[in-house]
Formats: sequence, structure tokens, C-alpha cells
Amino acid sequence: MPQQHNKPQQQTNQNANIACSKKKRNQQNQKMHDKECAGDGGSIKQKQQHSECHAMKAKKPLQQTADHCNKTTNKGQPTIVGMCMEQLQRQMQSMLSCNEAKENPKVCRSRKNSGSQWGSRRNSLDQQHETNHNTTHDQHPDSENRPLSKSARLRRRRKAAQRNKYVAIDCEMVGVGHNGQDDMLARVSIVNRNGEVLLDKFVKPWLKVIDYRTSVSGIRPADIEDGENFNAVQDEVVELLQGKILVGHAIRNDLAVLHIKHPYKNIRDTARYKPLCRLVSNGRTPSLKLLSQSILGMEIQTGEHNSVEDARAAMKIYNHLSSEWEKYLQKQQGQHK
Repeated sequence: MPQQHNKPQQQTNQNANIACSKKKRNQQNQKMHDKECAGDGGSIKQKQQHSECHAMKAKKPLQQTADHCNKTTNKGQPTIVGMCMEQLQRQMQSMLSCNEAKENPKVCRSRKNSGSQWGSRRNSLDQQHETNHNTTHDQHPDSENRPLSKSARLRRRRKAAQRNKYVAIDCEMVGVGHNGQDDMLARVSIVNRNGEVLLDKFVKPWLKVIDYRTSVSGIRPADIEDGENFNAVQDEVVELLQGKILVGHAIRNDLAVLHIKHPYKNIRDTARYKPLCRLVSNGRTPSLKLLSQSILGMEIQTGEHNSVEDARAAMKIYNHLSSEWEKYLQKQQGQHK
């Protein structure tokens, strides 16, 4: 009987020991867990923040980051504040890039790939725009139509006066009178120092033409039958020669057929310039054709004569020898004084 009562008591003691050991193990596990939590507080806080971030997914990005930064700044943790600021900057950049990608995906992609290349491309485009603006400004029609200044107008007038100060003349004649031995004006041509034609007129005959001399003069009846009046042409020539240096070959024949005079000091006659005559024809009067061949190396008068061509040839000869010619004349004038 006593043995039967001891068995239930032993079982109760064993149950109590088991419960006590479980309680001790639970206490030990709790202590170990508390130690881990105390040693790894950052991870717990990060888990809490992670859970809070999941809870704030429904909010807008800017509001979410602002609320998160406010919570962290209230807790006084500067490292988390820095993380929030970086996160805010990343979100702003991502939003801007996405907006640009919607508007112009190529530009956004090129900016992401190479910022420096975009900057250089932009500079080159700016330079190209500036050069285009400068060229269009230079080529603007108003720049060509701008009025010249007073000094520019004076320079232009001086150049024109200098260019037209020297003129060359040549005339073509036809034969009148007995057997066509007398000369009558049929054509007169005047050019400036550059060979530009200032006057070229056919003159209507006022006497009966006996010999047109076409093989030499190049004049035909159709050229002069509708020509201009002699007196009108004569007035034009006199006005044009006023105050000018007159160049030509055998000029006295041209002046005689025009029935006009010109100051001797203003005449440059290639047929009477003695140094030229001695050089080309041993002191005799050379022909204009020979002078052109010798001085200019140019062939003229190969067929019918042309008064414009002859006047230009005389002017070219004078231009070729003008400096020596003018010195010779000054020397001659000094000896006569």
C-alpha cells in the first residue's frame, strides 16, 4: 500500500521538474534574443523602416520621401537623413528622365549615354547658329543698298575722273570729192583708259560718197545711211574731250575730219612720239599695226579696220609707255623754258 501512494507523488515531482526546466530554457532563449536585439539594433530599426515604407507605397513619391525624412530627422539620426536626401535626388532624376523620355526619347537616351558629348554637340550647334546668323547678316540685301559715305563718294568720283581723264580716239572715213580723194567722217569711237567705250557713232553723210573704202574702213552704205547728224556728233565729241588727255594714232587726221581742235599739251600721239618712232621704225612714222606687233605683241587690222579696236590699241600702247612718255614730255617742256 505505501508503495502505491509513492508512485503518484513521484510522477507529480517529475512533471514539476519538466515544467521548471522548460521555464528555464524559455528564460535563457529570451535572454539570448534580447542580447541579439541589443547588439543589432540598426537591423531592427531598418526592418521597422522597411515595413513603414511598405505601408507608404500608396503615397506619392515626393510625399513619401518627405514624410520618411521628417520621421528620421525627428529621431535625430543624421545617417538616415543623408540616405533620404540621396533617395530624393534619385527619385527627382528618375522623374525628370522619364518625362524627357516621353517627350523625346532620343534626346534622353543620348544624355544618359554621354553628358560630355551632349555638351559639345550643343556648343557646336550654338556656333553653327551664330555663323549662320553672321552670314545672313552679311548677305542681307540692305547692306548692299546702304548709302555711301561722303569720303567714299569722293573716292569713287576721283577714280572715275582719273579713269576717264585719258581717252583714246579713232575715226573711219569715206572718200568724197574728185575721185573720192577727200575725207569725210563716217564713224568715230572714243574709249577710256580701261578700254571701255564712251562713244561709238556712225555719221550720216552730208556729201555724196564716191568711195566707201570698205576694205580698209569697214564702212558700208547701210552703216551710215541711217547714221546721226554730223553737228550733233561733233558736239558730243567736243564735250567728251573737254579737259582730257587725248591719245591716238595720227590724231591730227581725226581732228581734221571732225573739224575741231585740241590743246597740243594734252595730246599723246603714238605716231609722233620720237623715242617710240626711233625704237620701232628707225625714226620714221610707224603704222599702228606695227606698233601693236612690236610693243604689245598683238595683231590688229588683219582685214577691215575697226575704230574701237584701233582706239583700244593706241591706249594700250600709251599705258605701256606712260611713265617714260610723261617724263620725256616734262623734260621737253623744261628745255623750252
